[in-house]
Amino acid sequence: MSCVAEPRVLIAGASGFAGAIAARLIDRHPHFTLGPVTSRSDAGRPLGALYPQHRVTATLEELDLDRHADVEAAIVAYPHGAAAPVVAALRERDVRVVDLSADFRLRDRAVYEAWYVPHAAPALLPESVYGLTELYRERIAGAGLVANPGCFPTGTLLALAPLARAGLVADVVVDAKTGVSGAGRAPTETTHFVAVAENVKPYKVGGHRHTPEIDQELAVLGARVATTFVPHLVPLDEGELVSCYVTPTAPVTQDALDALLADAYAAEPFVHVVADPPGVREVRETNHCHVHGRVDPRTGKVIVFAAIDNLWKGTSSQAVQNLNLMFGRPETEGLA
Repeated sequence: MSCVAEPRVLIAGASGFAGAIAARLIDRHPHFTLGPVTSRSDAGRPLGALYPQHRVTATLEELDLDRHADVEAAIVAYPHGAAAPVVAALRERDVRVVDLSADFRLRDRAVYEAWYVPHAAPALLPESVYGLTELYRERIAGAGLVANPGCFPTGTLLALAPLARAGLVADVVVDAKTGVSGAGRAPTETTHFVAVAENVKPYKVGGHRHTPEIDQELAVLGARVATTFVPHLVPLDEGELVSCYVTPTAPVTQDALDALLADAYAAEPFVHVVADPPGVREVRETNHCHVHGRVDPRTGKVIVFAAIDNLWKGTSSQAVQNLNLMFGRPETEGLA
């Protein structure tokens, strides 16, 4: 497939939170052109009627690949299971795809099927590149299919990657807190305002589907551990804070930890090592991640925090960061 001056980008599933933000970012992008925006439930409605704040005037259509696949790229914002057949059909047409679902994140089909559903396009698994840009930018560049990470793995892996690479992770407990937008646009019994307001509650304890994704990528980095991962729902619209409690393989000083984090992220445009534990407001509606580490001298544990916006760096803006690399553009383009 030849590159064109302004590649057109299909947003499949643009009526959801993540798809709508992706449409907003592409609509304002200096290099990409917003192509069709599709929805299974809101076809015929202007996207601006659902999300006036994004100021995207395009009208949602029902996906028809015979018409809508005449594009150079696509961001697929479908749930797991539903995404894989659409991704496969787009790849057959040589469309470059960033998939926001979990369908191509896990390299082992058996692991995916143990945590999710039978895989609808397993032949594409070897082609897929895990889309945590800071870890895989060389492979993402020019890739045909990128599996955008989950929001929790994004924050967790950015917090832990420097320690994992240094062989310092013997065990880790991850306490994650996220706003209700992570559950999607349709409210549920647990994400309804009445259930969330004035409340903090853990959920999916011992069984959150992002756990094998975190373990997979930590193992690639050299830390073969079984992560204890516990997410909590907090009364926020969007935003995510992960607190990672690491039992190190050897004693770590505060100076050594500071140097490790600083060296890891000195050249990263979107990851910033900050002087104090971060909050989610600091990164809201941005592609930035704030990381901070502390050594507890009493226990010897290393505590690393990472704050992101779950819908931006955790999903949609990271998808655009990846798409930039896939088309040979500066990864900050349209995101700075």
